[in-house]
Amino acid sequence: MSHCCAPSRDEPPPDRAAAPVLPAAAPHATETVEVPAGEFLMGSSAPWAYPEDGEGPVRRVTLDAFRIAPGPVTNAEFARFVTATGHVTEAERFGWSFVFGGHLPDDFEDTRAAAHAPWWRQVMESSWAHPEGPQSDLEGREAHPVVHVSHDDALAYCAWAGVRLPTEAEWERAARGGLEGEPFPWGGELEPDGEHRMNVWQGEFPRRNSCDDGFYGTSPVGSYPANGYGLFDMTGNVWEWTADWFSRDFHTRDRRANPHGPRRGTHRTARGGSYLCHASYCRRYRVSARNALTPDSSSGNVGFRVVGR
Repeated sequence: MSHCCAPSRDEPPPDRAAAPVLPAAAPHATETVEVPAGEFLMGSSAPWAYPEDGEGPVRRVTLDAFRIAPGPVTNAEFARFVTATGHVTEAERFGWSFVFGGHLPDDFEDTRAAAHAPWWRQVMESSWAHPEGPQSDLEGREAHPVVHVSHDDALAYCAWAGVRLPTEAEWERAARGGLEGEPFPWGGELEPDGEHRMNVWQGEFPRRNSCDDGFYGTSPVGSYPANGYGLFDMTGNVWEWTADWFSRDFHTRDRRANPHGPRRGTHRTARGGSYLCHASYCRRYRVSARNALTPDSSSGNVGFRVVGR
């Protein structure tokens, strides 16, 4: 599977079980909205779908009711977590993370690029607090989604806040907003009546972004209309970690009630696409699209949202 959408670190880690999620040490109030119990059609076999990602087959899935945050975790929310716990992210421990080259100055040093995706550059000292490296900060981006967070960083936040990550099925049902079989949270057209409904790339990737949707990088959470469940940024803006290990075919084995991924794996599943998605190379800005990342991966377009326990 291609990692052009969001890069993994060099080598996948050895097969490992899910990390334990500890009880909340200092519960943090998290706004959530309810998604009702019911059935929905999960997956896609449309021409724009990626069969190699395991997007299909389309299957009818039943879920219990659950509560999910209206948007991804923001920089301000993650900062409160770090202040309360002293958490050091994996990007900070590694000493670097992946940054989109278009966000770097022209004279930036010639650092290592991600395999098969040279627009991703290794930037030393880049992290959630310094998204483009040590010369950058979060001023004016408090309401933007936090990025450069690994799956384990997301789990640590969840343990502190008394929440959890959504399963893939929960994420997709929430993203669909009550619509059946549509590619986007609002329906079947990418830009209905010429209106931009999400933060993705316009122009010629990766050289020119016309920014017709108003943004070059991340956008503040809630910059576009909510879907039918009152949820924002379910596609575009940033990829969102889910609880499930990635598999191309695990979901085909008659798992239709409150499904979840395999018990073990090497990659976790991320959903939703990001501000870098463009039809010329990555049509994963759809509600059924999937991406596989090693759990220690971090980049400038991967964040997460949470579900109430």
